[in-house]
Amino acid sequence: MPLHFLLDEPTDAGPGGTVVLTGAEAHHAAAVRRVRVGEDVTVGDGRGAWLSGRVQTASPREVVVGITDRRDVPPPTRRLVLVQALAKGDRDELAVQAATELGVDEIVPWQAARSVSRWDAVKARKGRERWAGIVREAAKQAHRAWVPEVAPLATTRDVADRASAAVVLVLEPTASVPLTAQPLAGDRDIVLVVGPEGGIAPEEVETLASNGALPVRLGDTVLRTSTAGPAALAVVSAAVGRW
Repeated sequence: MPLHFLLDEPTDAGPGGTVVLTGAEAHHAAAVRRVRVGEDVTVGDGRGAWLSGRVQTASPREVVVGITDRRDVPPPTRRLVLVQALAKGDRDELAVQAATELGVDEIVPWQAARSVSRWDAVKARKGRERWAGIVREAAKQAHRAWVPEVAPLATTRDVADRASAAVVLVLEPTASVPLTAQPLAGDRDIVLVVGPEGGIAPEEVETLASNGALPVRLGDTVLRTSTAGPAALAVVSAAVGRW
């Protein structure tokens, strides 16, 4: 499979044209992945454009790719969203990376009551930027045509409000209904809510449920916050026919 790279901006380039990788992406392509003139690669813009082409010039500052084919991949009509509670260490970031590779369409950082990690205004901006960087690299690694969006930091109220327009499933080990038994027919987006290391507080579960969210469990064991979301995404992707 050809190496895949990402542009920083949307592109309308097509067969016969060229695209140029610059900055960190050019350095990664030329110095790290060591692409060579004449090598076949693919290039995307993260917004559905999928370009096949051949490297014309390659240097750490600029890589020029001549386009031989273009395919435009439509966005999903039914999105899968992960609401990931902030967690200590890199556990939330591990969840973000794996979820992106598995096909999530949007990631929402959540300041849950039991989150050890706390984001103030400055940390929220920097944290969102860091998550977006992780998402970009994971999407490139997975050869995804669409790079998932990282939403602003959400409160429990923000998450609850999503239940008015989407199927919101709260991953709760004590729930009576397993995720595999939850009907997922329809066309509404599916939102998976994952708590922090200490779990979702009872009052948060109540707030979410009272607004239409559905508590569900993943098997009979308790998963880490870094693995619960990706595991649920795999189950849901199979259930809705993505896999």
